[in-house]
Amino acid sequence: MPSVLIVDDLLSIHEMLEAVIQPTGFVTSFATDGEKALVRYKNEKFDLVLADIDMKPMDGITLLKQLKLYDPNSIIIIMTAYASTESAVQALKFGAFDYLQKPFRVDELIATLRRGIEFKQFQTERAQTGMVPIARTEDLEGRLIGQSAAIKKLIQQIKKLVVVRTPVLLQGENGTGKIAVAEILHAASGTPETQFVRIDCSLSSEASFREGVLGQNGTGGAWVQQAKGGTLFLQHLQCLSLTVQKELVSVLRNTAHGFRLICTTTEDLEKMSDEGRFHDELFYRVASLPVLMPPLRDRPEDIPLIVKKYASKAANPHFDANLIEFTDDAMAVLTAYHWPGNLTELFQVISKVAASTETRVITSEQLPLRLRELKHWPSLSEYLAGQEKQYIDLVLHVCRDDKAAAAKVLGVDIAKLG
Repeated sequence: MPSVLIVDDLLSIHEMLEAVIQPTGFVTSFATDGEKALVRYKNEKFDLVLADIDMKPMDGITLLKQLKLYDPNSIIIIMTAYASTESAVQALKFGAFDYLQKPFRVDELIATLRRGIEFKQFQTERAQTGMVPIARTEDLEGRLIGQSAAIKKLIQQIKKLVVVRTPVLLQGENGTGKIAVAEILHAASGTPETQFVRIDCSLSSEASFREGVLGQNGTGGAWVQQAKGGTLFLQHLQCLSLTVQKELVSVLRNTAHGFRLICTTTEDLEKMSDEGRFHDELFYRVASLPVLMPPLRDRPEDIPLIVKKYASKAANPHFDANLIEFTDDAMAVLTAYHWPGNLTELFQVISKVAASTETRVITSEQLPLRLRELKHWPSLSEYLAGQEKQYIDLVLHVCRDDKAAAAKVLGVDIAKLG
């Protein structure tokens, strides 16, 4: 049976918690202050720690910090009697799994303990296997295309995230593939019957968000109920008003154990929180597992592979799209362009060109003019290592052998061009 160490300086709390926790399948142990709890944790094995925040000589926050230093994987739930969220946010900031506000409901306590045990089991499985079975993430390489260090790092991170149901925050510019990652996580960790409920906070009115997500009395609306057992996917979380953010915290505290939460943002939520533009507790609840999605300009070496994949999906009336090729100068233009719209913009360009071309081989002249405007191109020092010669030749070609103009684009002395 899972074990929980209860830390509180009131013996009456020990008795009360023992009476409600033990019948639900937990083994309970006790400590009357943080120092004794730390000694017991180091000498014995506990799956969870349930600690009061207001104790002497070592309070709950100090105990939390000490436990996390000793065991970064420790699962600690903080109890607080204060009505303000300040202490709760502080606990989440320092790594608490969750917090309970006294007086708490028994069902809320047990649900929180069970979520903690579930996360502990996921941690154990991850440590034993090192990685999730390939069958559960088999479409990763098919949807996250590339061989760059950035995309390889992302794929490895996603494989590890499959085995936990802790909230995931996908951060990055529009068009970097956040929806694809959310769908992969849902498909790999859910079942065919579970729902993937997708809500764009930038498009939903406050009234519809309140009805669908917030519901009545913090119990969650229809969309939250629909997501139970599956995934609640909130896009552009930064677009919610502070009032709605505060109400969302209450919903998540009451319902988060029922679904996987995945959020996206194009802004730095931590900075917004520091500036008072984003609710502190909501930030710590959604950002425990942040994933940074790399923009396309940071992995230009992946562009040829992505172009080939996208072109093969185009419906061309003249020939099989799999036979479409791009000349070296066309591929160089595609690689040099800065792609502010990232994968979405690249897909639109390639799909349109590949679908409308009447020649099997596509040259740079067939690409949109904005891609060929030199003001969008990187300097030579920013281009791919090992391909400087090809890039210089391309820029000279586009500049019609005007070395002065080419040198300005490349950011080099004209003498370097010979």
